[in-house]
Order: sequence, then structure tokens, then C-alpha cells
Amino acid sequence: MNDAAQIRQRGEEPEGRHVEPFSFTGTGREYFGIWIVNILLTIITLGIYSAWAKVRRQRYFYGNTRLAGHSFDYHARGLQILVGRIVVLVALAAYTALPYVLAFMDMLVLFTVANLVLPFLLLAVIPWLIKRGLRFNARVTSYRNVRLDFHGGYWGAFKAYLIGPFLAALTLGILAPLASRWMWRYTLGNVSYGGRKVACEPRLKALYSQWWMPALMVLLGVAPLTVLGVALFGWASSGLATVNEDTIATTIYLVFLALMAIYGFAGLFYRAGVRNVAFNAAVLDGRHEFASRLGRRRYAWIAISNFVATIFTLGFARPWAAVRMARYVASATALTVSGALDDYLNKVEETGPAIGAEYMDMEGFDFGF
Repeated sequence: MNDAAQIRQRGEEPEGRHVEPFSFTGTGREYFGIWIVNILLTIITLGIYSAWAKVRRQRYFYGNTRLAGHSFDYHARGLQILVGRIVVLVALAAYTALPYVLAFMDMLVLFTVANLVLPFLLLAVIPWLIKRGLRFNARVTSYRNVRLDFHGGYWGAFKAYLIGPFLAALTLGILAPLASRWMWRYTLGNVSYGGRKVACEPRLKALYSQWWMPALMVLLGVAPLTVLGVALFGWASSGLATVNEDTIATTIYLVFLALMAIYGFAGLFYRAGVRNVAFNAAVLDGRHEFASRLGRRRYAWIAISNFVATIFTLGFARPWAAVRMARYVASATALTVSGALDDYLNKVEETGPAIGAEYMDMEGFDFGF
């Protein structure tokens, strides 16, 4: 039984409610043709075509993601993405070069001030970029000719994407569920469809229920590596063995790779579990409930095997891997509908924002977040 069928049969539904599963209909063979052309044109144009490559990629994946017999659409233009990327690159170049220019001109006071102020200025700009990117991506997405929108503000992004990760890191991951709650409340809870808002209030207790297993994985994985590192250091320092610099460097490199593998594996488990909690707490227009049933083991297996296949095929398995993950995530996602979905969507189409050139012109540019 596939995941969509499991979602349909997850329990007795109240009268007037039914489950509409998402699905992904793309194939690796179809996407490979788009992917290889995107790669070649991006190389030939020295990266300039990458903006249009993103549009082609997104249109393929959105157009093959279906709900209740209809697909999603992606309306961004390549020029919008290119201009946004140029603006970001110029700003980053200026950010990087300014201290060196001041030092070269012997403006030591301004050099010191710049080194102190610029990092905080960058941190202050990041939430705005994130907010802007989320709004852009929502507004260039439509379903049945009705646009999505995003209403999150600057301080919400600051809390979700700066304060939350900082607290999670400061507490060695203990407050990661709290950070995840802030992030999902901001990212999903500020989305609307045709003026109908999505509410997302994931419970902290449910998020912690998805946290303890990855935390235990990290603890059990890091502890032996720490003991091994201390033992090797003590052995080398005791004078009982001669250890050259290459051996030390190799050991450090292997330990680092092992730590990254442990954190990555645990992170996949945590990501799948948190997504389930967040989507299961999301409600559209106060009545239509989202559902997510990602299997954490299966999600981790797909992600890891995709990565290995991509590496061993020198990247040529990437289209197959991307389609494989998109198909699984879609099959594990559904919308529990209250009443007749067609009647509801017809009403939204009549009253929701229409797609027009003027609306597109208001969107500005994609800054890459």
C-alpha cells in the first residue's frame, strides 16, 4: 500500500470530510532532458542562464505536483531571478571589499568601524531577504489560476531565522524544537491562498517527540568519537608512539567526516518528523487540514541513497534522485477537505486574486532566499 492510500485509510472521517492526496507525476527521463540542457546552457553562458534554468526546473516540478486533478504553476521570469542575483552579488562584493579598500587608503578608524558594524548590518539584512524570498516564491505560485501569498513581517523572520537557530546552537540542540516551531509558524502560518490564510500552530510537545531520537543518535555517535579522539591525543602526547603530522591531519579529517555523517543522518530523521508535526497542525481557511506522513527511515534512506547515487554517477543521477524524492514527499502529503472541494475552489477562483501582468510587475525580483 502506498503512502497516499495509507493517508486515505488513516481513520474514520467525519461526515462531509474526505482526503485529497497530493501526487507527483514527473519522471526521471523527462526531467533529465530539462536538467542536461540547463547544465549545458548555464556552462556556455558562464552562469547567466542559471536564472532561466531555475524557472524551467520549478515549472516542471510545480506542473507535475497535483492535487484533486489539478497541478500547480510557477510564474516567475528568468530576468527577475537574474536581477535579484546580480543585486545580491554586488552587495556581497561591496561588503567584502569595503574593509580592504579602507585599509588600503589608510583609513584605520573607518576600517575598525567597518569591521565592527558590517557583520551586524549583514545579520540585520538577512531576515529582510528571507521575508522577501518567501513572499516572492509564494506570489509566483498558483493553483487553479489563484495565487498564493505570504504575509510574514521582518521581526517574525528575525525571530524564526536568527534568534531560533542561535538558541538551538547555544543549548546544543535542546531548544531546536522551539526554533522549529517558530520557523514553521512563520513560514507556513503566513501563507494564504486566494486570500484564505493558513494557520499553523505545531505543538511543542509533539515537536520534542520527534527530537529525542535524533538527539540520542547524535549523543551515541559523538561520544565514542570524542573518547577515541582523546585517547589518540593522549597516546601521541605520551611519547610512546611517534605520530607524524599527516597521520594527525588524516585522523582529524576522518573524525570530522564521521561527525558530519552522524549529524546529517540525525538531521534527516528530525526534518521528516518536524515536517509531519508542522503539516498536521496546518489548516487552510479554518476547515481544510493538511496531513503529512513521511516515514523517517524511508525519508532518510531515499535522501542518503540519492546522495550516494549522485556522487557515484558524477551527478548524472541527480534528475532521477530529485524526481524520486519529489514523488515520495508528495505521496506522503494530503489535504483533508471539509465539504465539496470543487465548490470551495470555484468560490476561491471567483473571489481570489487573478493572474495578470500588473500583479507580476509588483513582485519585483527574487533575491535568492
